[in-house]
Amino acid sequence: MGALLSLPLMAVPSIGTLMSFGASCCGAAACSAICNQCGIFKSSMATRIAYAFLLLINSIISWLMLTPWALKKLEHLTLDYVNISCQGKQCYGYVAVQRVNFALGLFHLILAVLLLGVKSSRDGRAALQNGYWGPKLIVWVAFIVLTFLIPETFFEVWGQYIALIGAMLFVLLGLILLVDLAHTWAEYCLEKIENNDSRMWRVLLIGSTLGMFTASFAMTIIMYIFFAQSGCAMNQTAITVNLIVLLIISGISVHPTIQEYNPKAGLAQAAMVTVYCTYLTMSAVSMEPDEQHCNPLVRAKGTRATSVILGAIITMLTIAYTTTRAATQGIALGSNSSHAYSKIGSEDGEHGLVDQQPNSRREMRAEALRAAVEAGSLPANALDDSDDEDDESNDGHGGKDDERGGTTYNYSLFHVIFLLATTWVATLLTQNIDYEATGVAAVGRTYWASWVKIVSAWVCYGIYTWSLVAPVVLPGRFGY
Repeated sequence: MGALLSLPLMAVPSIGTLMSFGASCCGAAACSAICNQCGIFKSSMATRIAYAFLLLINSIISWLMLTPWALKKLEHLTLDYVNISCQGKQCYGYVAVQRVNFALGLFHLILAVLLLGVKSSRDGRAALQNGYWGPKLIVWVAFIVLTFLIPETFFEVWGQYIALIGAMLFVLLGLILLVDLAHTWAEYCLEKIENNDSRMWRVLLIGSTLGMFTASFAMTIIMYIFFAQSGCAMNQTAITVNLIVLLIISGISVHPTIQEYNPKAGLAQAAMVTVYCTYLTMSAVSMEPDEQHCNPLVRAKGTRATSVILGAIITMLTIAYTTTRAATQGIALGSNSSHAYSKIGSEDGEHGLVDQQPNSRREMRAEALRAAVEAGSLPANALDDSDDEDDESNDGHGGKDDERGGTTYNYSLFHVIFLLATTWVATLLTQNIDYEATGVAAVGRTYWASWVKIVSAWVCYGIYTWSLVAPVVLPGRFGY
């Protein structure tokens, strides 16, 4: 891991260095220890975790680029190639962050294009998504190295305009998915209660609703006590607006008119939205600079470096998790959770009946399963079990492919969202950067980041309110 983290700092290595790295990745020992373990993942969950981990590592490398040690190391290794000024100040840390995230963004953009139209793991291109991890890591590192050959003016424009737009799209997408999750969770619980008269689900729904509202009010009280002192107008406004809107949307969610057009609306959805928005507000006021003496956490002694490091790591973990979840939320993105099942080996006009003697027990089993599926006795994906056993375990570990009948998420959209995530990481790290700071850089401790969180909470409230009012305003568009 140490070697991996140090690779981007080489910036412009020689061809021999790249060849040495390639040899180390493809050598017998490395292939045995790594490549065999990171071949083709047959579990879609394993694939998503791998991409999330890659985003996490890339984000940590980007954060390290803001430290004085990394800047000096970068300047030394590039023979003063990376030595520019922005408005009279040294800002190669800013550009280095943009370079690293641009490299991973380009990596995901290429994969998004290459994986367009992949509907199942039977498509040969699916291996690009689930496999070739050794070569993909080499390509990622090579992209990072190559970005240091691109003039810094490109990344100044990229960071100020394109990455900023991508970051805002990523934040907006996350808010939409949060509202979708709130509705999905409440409707799922109600379905369990209505179909099974389950006491467990009833207690879970009511308990979680009360718990989230309690957490919202508790965080509000804490914010008023510690972050809303006299002279802290920004914090007082943000906390008060959040409390007022919290009460308003809770009332709207149980309004008789809303209930008439959407009987499944209620306090459960409102509780999830309010606890998330209250958390965003609390995160905003607790991470703002202490120029107005409104953030006692910044003045706390003894644990500042530790809190900054832990805060940065937690932030990166949250981004990686949120990105992975957003990238696989097919319903909210306008795609099905899995593509329609297609019968194997059937053509138009075939009646699907057994009209010839099977050649083996496997074929007999496949024909029996096909007949059962046609009769409606078994689900369509039962035919996946009749595929050749060698195809099910060709990763060397006997793992079963869970996407032979259809992908569980849209591959191209997955990589587009990861592309947007890289722009958010770059923007979060570089907005209002302190060029004179020493030691580790605090992630998100700027007024810009605080206002982004505050406004995001307001936008989330607005999206949720529209989801309640829309069936009333446009009844023909909804089938409640």
